Amino acid sequence: MKKVTIHTLRKMKQAGERITMLTAYDASFARLLDQAQIDVLLVGDSLGMVVQGHDTTLPVTMDQMVYHCAAVARGAKHAHLVGDMPFGSSHATPDEAVKNAMRLVAEGGMEAVKLEGGADYSEVITRIVRAGVPVMGHIGLTPQSVHKMGGYVVQGRGEDKAARLLADARALEKAGCYSIILEAIPAELGAQITRSVGIPTIGIGAGPDCDGQVLVIYDLLGMNPEFSPKFVKKYANLAQVIGEAAVRYRDEVRAGGFPTEEHSFSSDRPAAQPKPAPVAAVMPRAPATNGDERPLKLYSVPARE
Repeated sequence: MKKVTIHTLRKMKQAGERITMLTAYDASFARLLDQAQIDVLLVGDSLGMVVQGHDTTLPVTMDQMVYHCAAVARGAKHAHLVGDMPFGSSHATPDEAVKNAMRLVAEGGMEAVKLEGGADYSEVITRIVRAGVPVMGHIGLTPQSVHKMGGYVVQGRGEDKAARLLADARALEKAGCYSIILEAIPAELGAQITRSVGIPTIGIGAGPDCDGQVLVIYDLLGMNPEFSPKFVKKYANLAQVIGEAAVRYRDEVRAGGFPTEEHSFSSDRPAAQPKPAPVAAVMPRAPATNGDERPLKLYSVPARE
């Protein structure tokens, strides 16, 4: 499998080939998804919720993002790698945004960064791209603005709001974004934006007409039975599988069924040999003398009979 790049994604859009994208937060998942030939791996700040247990993505720091990005980069060889710019990392000044984006590439091993926000962030995006870091945009429901939006609600409903998102998408393309994520918007709007820009659109709750789709890997695998938003399809029920495996392990350990000889090590040393029977002590004879009671010597060593 060839390495997926920003040029690969553009060619896929032009050829009408659908782009697949999933989140990853560690080397093990990155390796498995890479072997499954997923096109893009996103180290999302969603790790704040699915890995760290927060209610939002807001507490995730730059240092934490760099750490998880580096882990994913060590596990993937073919997929295109994108790291999320966490809350506050691109909102202070353009200089600070460029510095943080470069950290995700230089220290985290990413090949691009993802930045939430519309036309208001055009200058920041242009500066980051000019510094040599590709930028994936993200509009619609932007989790870092959860408080401003009043919760996780569908965006772009109504003509005015839809027109604003369409304008945002065009502004991001003009600023230099090579792709845009569209999250939680009406399917019709997702299709319209996809037709209106020359860069790939990747949807999550944005309908089937986007150029690609992305899901959080924990959602795809059914790791949290209590989380079932409309836009998620669960392709497995690992919550049940993991729970059942843990219960079997618990029961076997308590009953003495694990570990068995099959799961135990043996010594590499040969079995101990019995010690030989002790030899009967021999009483030494009196040394020979030369008549004056002094022992005879040979080369200064006492002679024996």
